Amino acid sequence: MKKSILKKYADLLIKKGVSLKKGQELNLYINLDQQPLAKCITEAAYKAGARKVNIYWNDDEIKKLDYKYQTVETLSTPEKWELERLEHRCQALPCRLFIESSDPDCLKGVNQAKVAKSKAKQYPIIKPYLDRVENKEQWCIAAAAGKEWAKKVFPDMSSSKATEKLWEAILYTSRVWDNPVEEWEKHNAILKKKYDYLNSLGLKELKYKSSNGTDLRVGLIEDCLFAGGSEFTLGTGIEFNPNIPSEEIFTTPMRGDADGIVFATKPLSYQGELIENFSIRFENGKATEVHAEKNEELLKKMISMDETACYLGECALIAEDSPINNTGILFYNTLFDENASCHLALGMGFSNLIKDYDKYSLDELKDKGINDSMIHVDFMIGSEDLNITGVTREGKEIAIFKNGNWAF
Repeated sequence: MKKSILKKYADLLIKKGVSLKKGQELNLYINLDQQPLAKCITEAAYKAGARKVNIYWNDDEIKKLDYKYQTVETLSTPEKWELERLEHRCQALPCRLFIESSDPDCLKGVNQAKVAKSKAKQYPIIKPYLDRVENKEQWCIAAAAGKEWAKKVFPDMSSSKATEKLWEAILYTSRVWDNPVEEWEKHNAILKKKYDYLNSLGLKELKYKSSNGTDLRVGLIEDCLFAGGSEFTLGTGIEFNPNIPSEEIFTTPMRGDADGIVFATKPLSYQGELIENFSIRFENGKATEVHAEKNEELLKKMISMDETACYLGECALIAEDSPINNTGILFYNTLFDENASCHLALGMGFSNLIKDYDKYSLDELKDKGINDSMIHVDFMIGSEDLNITGVTREGKEIAIFKNGNWAF
């Protein structure tokens, strides 16, 4: 990829992704094979006034070796310096930028029970730190074309051609056009018009139906909000874009209020492996039955990561007629596939999607019905004939989606 294009992309991620302000730190999480992009991001951050850039390098093969050879105790016990780093994060509130480029199957063969057990043991230790920074940080998840990922997406191409093709798709769907910053300002305005309308309806539930068997009702929290595109930090009010690309309008549902069955329409990349052709049945809000043609046991482990991993944390609406879906590419990556298709998420909900959320404590927000979990995993359910009906608090039914696209 040309350096001039990488610079334009890096500039977008700093200015509209994390929206870095003068004097802030940047934490960059990126794979070793993406050094050219890392350099461009670092330069863009310093030009924007960053006080310091901290790079956290990752390598999939080394991560796999860690999971293979480290004990559960070692994997799950943060070192003193790691806790000090979390404390620094709470105090400094650095911008956090995550660049995804891994092979969707990078952890295939890893003992997933061991991974799940170590994460479950570690979570209570780090959760107090996470609660302290919730809604206060500027963060963004974006992507770069890794060779193994590119070959997964375009298996019939050479590695170099596949990587080039994946870069083209990433940049196009991320709106890295003539003026990316301006394009994202326009895009955020369009998304705002849609969620403002949804917020005006006073919806109490959503009903999903599709010919593939999906027949699901999801209850909503009384004073929940729909949102999309950019968000604002608590206290400082800084606008940032947590996902680039993003096409979704989403809300957080009422914990314990969902009934029916839903069928996934795209594979789910979870813990470095793919779960394919699966369905989930809900009763009283809880996922009580799951089936999958591939990696069913991994799906079962996912919904049992903690006591609330089996409840919904998000309902997201994305039209089939969207830039990502119109590429015709199955990305095998949640960031892209979730923005090509309506999706749900199991696990943690969003505390900032309650009206006047800043007036409540985290515990009070959870009491309102927001799910709290160590996971938040999106899975795709959109299809060409998916219909979604909203039901207002007065009992009126309003078409939200018709045949996979917005009904308004």
